[in-house]
Amino acid sequence: MRLLSIFFLAVMGTFIIDQGIKDIFVSGYEWHSKCISLELHYNKGVAFSMFAFLGPYLKWIQSVLIVGIILYLFMSGLIKQYAFPLGLLIGGALGNLYDRFIHEGVVDYIYWHCWFNYPVFNYADIMVIVGVGWIVLATFFENKAK
Repeated sequence: MRLLSIFFLAVMGTFIIDQGIKDIFVSGYEWHSKCISLELHYNKGVAFSMFAFLGPYLKWIQSVLIVGIILYLFMSGLIKQYAFPLGLLIGGALGNLYDRFIHEGVVDYIYWHCWFNYPVFNYADIMVIVGVGWIVLATFFENKAK
């Protein structure tokens, strides 16, 4: 029960923080410097705007995938093993999915443009990467210990 609470708190915390930050940028906030700009962008696709051609179908495809992943995590027991990082990952995924239904695209706002142009991203994207990285490192060190 404790690990499920950790999972759900991580999901909710990530989602609430993500949406709170996005509201600031949807309301018009911008900031620019030499290497980074914080400005509103809408991503109609997924990473690097891939699959944007799917249009409104993309949100439904992602919904099915996320529900499937959540069901798999509960049925496989991985939720108990990686409660917090999976909470970050699912919270970020749900935050971006919510954007697709409300804004018809993911709200992105962090734009790195020093030395190279990196795709615009957001807090939810960072939490997905942190969650995946955490699980990969934990798995690596667990296997190394065995």
